[in-house]
Amino acid sequence: MDEANKLGLRSKQHVFSTGRCQGGNPFSRGQIYSLLRNPVYLGLIRHKDKAWPGKHAAILDQAIWDQVQAGLQNASSRPRGKLGVKDHTGATIKAAPLLGKFRDETGDILTPTHTLRHGRRLRYYVSNRLISGGVDPSGWRLPAPGFEKAVAKVISDHLTKLAKRHGVLKTVSIVEVEGISQKVNELATGIDSTAGRLLAKTIVSGQISKERVRIKLNAIALSDALGHPVVNLNLKLLEIDAPFTCRRRGVEVKIIAGDPAPLPDKTLIHALRNAYNWTQMLRIGTPLNAIATTQGFSNSYVARIIPLAGLSPRIQTSIIDGDQPAELTLETLVQTKLPLDWQAQERMLGFL
Repeated sequence: MDEANKLGLRSKQHVFSTGRCQGGNPFSRGQIYSLLRNPVYLGLIRHKDKAWPGKHAAILDQAIWDQVQAGLQNASSRPRGKLGVKDHTGATIKAAPLLGKFRDETGDILTPTHTLRHGRRLRYYVSNRLISGGVDPSGWRLPAPGFEKAVAKVISDHLTKLAKRHGVLKTVSIVEVEGISQKVNELATGIDSTAGRLLAKTIVSGQISKERVRIKLNAIALSDALGHPVVNLNLKLLEIDAPFTCRRRGVEVKIIAGDPAPLPDKTLIHALRNAYNWTQMLRIGTPLNAIATTQGFSNSYVARIIPLAGLSPRIQTSIIDGDQPAELTLETLVQTKLPLDWQAQERMLGFL
């Protein structure tokens, strides 16, 4: 890669009819690896995992090819994205089931990578242009477990919703309804519980943007799982378009995909209950320091929690039901100087 950069080599640039440009970037390690593994230079044509004799002449002899492949194998500390492989220490590397599946809004592929922090291997999916060494604020860097879980949830929700509306097949008889629903539920559960293997098999391709995730599902994989021919599948089953957002909470990136299920925050609800109880104690004349002493908290903590009793009814109901905005945490509330006006509170906290 260093030598390619010194020579000023660039990938092929494509200019689309919309004027958007793709390519023309320095070669990444992954691109160079693919070139060095391409059997076309031996006079072969690759199809899937096999190579066949081509009609073109080879430009490398077998000895050089074998030497290069041996060097690549020996230098590889982690076969990127493979399921169940081991690194040079013998430790099992967790899969990257979304390898080669997703692109960002620029068309750049999301590449699996990792970093070591305090002895732990942290996996990510990043826009390939960032791996190439470029700096691009539009590039994506997603924590792999969160991204994989979010994609699995989107697919599971999509399948189960269509099953409830009897929309999995083009036509379905009354007798088949229960059977197809059971198979869909088994498939949805399996996508979350097979270490990524079924997830990888189910997806053909996908694209993420700042607001949406679009996924194209594998018709053959769904046909096999559901026990129905591809021609019987509802076309709506194969295309997913769902909400997708990333929100940063401290150093953590929270990925929210699909329609978020209600998730009551026990810490928030407990704090809201304390706020009501402590406000009632203040009303009957109990000093704040006495409340803090009897409840086992500091004066400052009690003073920060009590104002939560003045939140608007809409915000309080949302907290109890668990459908509050993801970034609304107890820390956010106690560190924010909330206005007394309820509508102003709702606007500040993302309810309007």
